[in-house]
Amino acid sequence: MLHSPLPEQPDMAGLSKNVPQPTEITLHQATRALEISFADGKTFRLPCEFLRVYSPSAEVRGHGPGQEVLQTGKKDVTITAVEPVGQYAIQLRFSDGHDTGIYSWDLLHNYGMQQDTMWQQYLDRLQEAGASREV
Repeated sequence: MLHSPLPEQPDMAGLSKNVPQPTEITLHQATRALEISFADGKTFRLPCEFLRVYSPSAEVRGHGPGQEVLQTGKKDVTITAVEPVGQYAIQLRFSDGHDTGIYSWDLLHNYGMQQDTMWQQYLDRLQEAGASREV
């Protein structure tokens, strides 16, 4: 388990000043999840697979609406490194070599708030494509 208390941050969180600052980020390697606690008291446990398939990178999101690339075979992916990006985000490195997404505080807070809906949408897209979470 990798555990990092975060230093005091300026008033602006991520890219939106309305989003609370994270107070703690913990990578749980055994359960393959990133736990993020925010100053508003909310704590989210985001699975590595979820963060990988919803990477904010152009490789996953494409360069515009409708260009998203469905990520398959990511069930066993892990996070190998969590690196700070300025005062507003982290960059995650995944066991499959993916490392280009920048996860801002507002993006991570939103992912936590919308996780159940987003996960079901992902499972539905996999089913529609006849694809699998398995490698």
